[in-house]
Amino acid sequence: MPQYKLILPAALLITLASASAQATNGYFAHGYGTKSKAMAGSGVAFSQDSMAAATNPAGMVFQGRRMDIGASVFRPFRSYEAAAGGLVNGNGQTVDSDREEFLIPHFGYNHPLDEKSAIGVSVYGNGGMNTYHEYKDTPGDFGTYGGGTAGVDLMQAFITPTYSRKLSDTASYGVSAVIAYQRFKAYGLQNFSGLSNDSSNLTEKGYDDAWGIGAKIGFQAEVTPGITLGASYQSKIYSEEFDKYKGLFAEQGDFDIPATATIGLAAALNKDTVVTFDVQRIWYSDVDSIANDMLPAFTNCATRITPTSPYCLGGDKGIGFGWDDMTIYKLGIQWQSSPDWTWRAGVSHAEMPIDKSEVIFNILAPAVVEEHITFGFTHKLDKNNEINFAAMYAPEESISGNPITGQEIEIEMDQYELELSWGMTWD
Repeated sequence: MPQYKLILPAALLITLASASAQATNGYFAHGYGTKSKAMAGSGVAFSQDSMAAATNPAGMVFQGRRMDIGASVFRPFRSYEAAAGGLVNGNGQTVDSDREEFLIPHFGYNHPLDEKSAIGVSVYGNGGMNTYHEYKDTPGDFGTYGGGTAGVDLMQAFITPTYSRKLSDTASYGVSAVIAYQRFKAYGLQNFSGLSNDSSNLTEKGYDDAWGIGAKIGFQAEVTPGITLGASYQSKIYSEEFDKYKGLFAEQGDFDIPATATIGLAAALNKDTVVTFDVQRIWYSDVDSIANDMLPAFTNCATRITPTSPYCLGGDKGIGFGWDDMTIYKLGIQWQSSPDWTWRAGVSHAEMPIDKSEVIFNILAPAVVEEHITFGFTHKLDKNNEINFAAMYAPEESISGNPITGQEIEIEMDQYELELSWGMTWD
């Protein structure tokens, strides 16, 4: 069978099979592709496989004819602790979230058109968030918010068909369409009905699906021998609304995906060693359902006179998660010890996007981790086949607060991830 006939079935399978999970930089993954993940997600100036388009589409043209397929096992540990009295059911005990293992597949394929251009596709889980606080683990078996088992399940998968072209032997540009698929459900939020403009579409509605579209552009260029500069920008992904949850998310169920930009350098210290450094920005503040603060919305909604208010859940200024924009710094290193073995490591840092005033809703999405420590390797099996491995650890972080009701709430999380993939090239 011609290899290109594998692309569409693999893309659809991975898009539908990508398991939801709480990702690591807010709800975005710390990296895409096994080699990049092993270097803390860096590589905007150092592309190495057919997953390159996820970070910088300009790098695809240098990959030749190549296919990569793999999956990660992601394990986030989430918990909260709430004092007695307030909107959250608590008596000081720690409540853990169940469902701690998630399988996240990916697939990439690149095909040269001629010596200067290529087309390809990268399919991957962009991120997501998941919590499952079972009622029987909470005080009195009432549930987190007094409505039984509570949680959310969000999955985002991207399909990125890409065109890339060389400007010279050491410079290129690339463009990708970004087709996004989202799947979401929420449960256990019944006691927020009084704060919703549409309580019949707030919780317990099962899964809802939404498709979105955006674009990504990028370039790479060797600016001086051994030093390569790379940059990419992904537009805001405009998505269909979650109609089943138009009483939860701001703007009647709107849940667009924020824009991101990355710039970085790759420095070849010698023929065997490369160091990478990326700076990434995620504009969560441009998506109201993610960024809107709880305090002004809660205050204005609680004092509403009319049946609906723009400040209530589902309204144009409705309660969100209160997330700030994020800037992530990623440092990676790669060392080739022999023709068959290449080793990688990395570290990244960012401040969590959550403020102390926003912990009530962020029990559902405790995006508090700030550091990622990574390691990985490539082992060449023969001229055209290789096995890639990456491991990630995000140390435990927490935040506590809640000036809205005075109830002290702490949320915390740490994470582990192991990823394995197979890379295949053709001469």
